[in-house]
Amino acid sequence: MSLANASRSELTKQFTTAIWWVLALVLLIYVGGTAGGLAATFAALASGAIPADAANGSTLPAELLPPVIYSLATAVGYVFPLLIGTLLVTNEFRHKTLTPTFLATPRRGVALGGKIVAGILMGLLYALVALVATVGLGAAMLAVFGVDTALDSAEIWAMIGRMVIAFALWALIGIGVGTLVRNQVAAVVGVLAFTQFVEPILRTVGAFVDGVSGITEYLPGAASDALVGTSIYTSLGGDTSASGLDWWAGGLVLLGYAVVLTVLGYLTSWRRDVS
Repeated sequence: MSLANASRSELTKQFTTAIWWVLALVLLIYVGGTAGGLAATFAALASGAIPADAANGSTLPAELLPPVIYSLATAVGYVFPLLIGTLLVTNEFRHKTLTPTFLATPRRGVALGGKIVAGILMGLLYALVALVATVGLGAAMLAVFGVDTALDSAEIWAMIGRMVIAFALWALIGIGVGTLVRNQVAAVVGVLAFTQFVEPILRTVGAFVDGVSGITEYLPGAASDALVGTSIYTSLGGDTSASGLDWWAGGLVLLGYAVVLTVLGYLTSWRRDVS
């Protein structure tokens, strides 16, 4: 079977189950609700609709709101392409469908290549969903309060393009994780534990301890923020720079994670016998 046919087969598997649209719906609601709520709150403060002295914490000036709100797609939504990439592989192990997959595509490199292509396309689909939520709803809330949406800015559209790339890279990282860790429960729990607890704690420590930030900026979430160029987690103090890394370096770090995980998975788990 050719790579094109293997990729088509993988996409058919994805769209004949409910998990892809369930995750997409949760992504839309979660990211859209976050973007809409924060956009309305910060825009109301920036426009004076809510008195500035009513704020209990940091606020953002109006000119910084569009990139911060739009970048919520990756800042809080990156776990969704990561999960779909992981599930794309581990579903095969869980449901014992990898044997017929390998019988249909005896060349295991081609079979994995089909999953990689399918993962990239799923990442792009999830990027579209996330951008509809953040750019669509976020811009609407900014406009309601008279804040410039900056949608006529080339810099904003360049950032949106980098966000799309980030989603595709996160899906590839998920495929790497799924290829390396056969057990679906272990892979999913590991992904959630690292992205929602371990890395946020490490990055928080890095923000307060000298010398640690030089290490934590190479963590995948930090690299993703660097690629995008903006993150709400680093912008509440008025600074829109997401990391010490340049955007292209952040992208290379993310790609590096995807390549290393996938190669390790291919050399170990993927080439083993399946029952």
